[in-house]
Amino acid sequence: MSTETLHLNIDRADGSLQRLIGLVERRGFHIDGMTLSDEGHGRHVELAVRGRDAARCTRTLGRQIDKLFGVTRIDGRPSGQHAGQAAAFHPEVAA
Repeated sequence: MSTETLHLNIDRADGSLQRLIGLVERRGFHIDGMTLSDEGHGRHVELAVRGRDAARCTRTLGRQIDKLFGVTRIDGRPSGQHAGQAAAFHPEVAA
């Protein structure tokens, strides 16, 4: 099963990172890696996730993440070049 990377912006509200991680785990995904960087007003997060089984779809996970308060998915462009709102989901498949 392959690992895919989600690019997200989260706000600095109490518990925002905990809500994100909890949702990913409750929806049946393993977190294989995470990068967190401070961007002043919020945080940029790159989450490497993999489903527990073949039935898990990262597109569905992405739609569920979109419903979280204070979390915005972004596309895979480098920091500083991304749109500040939800954009098309472009998973990067890790080797």
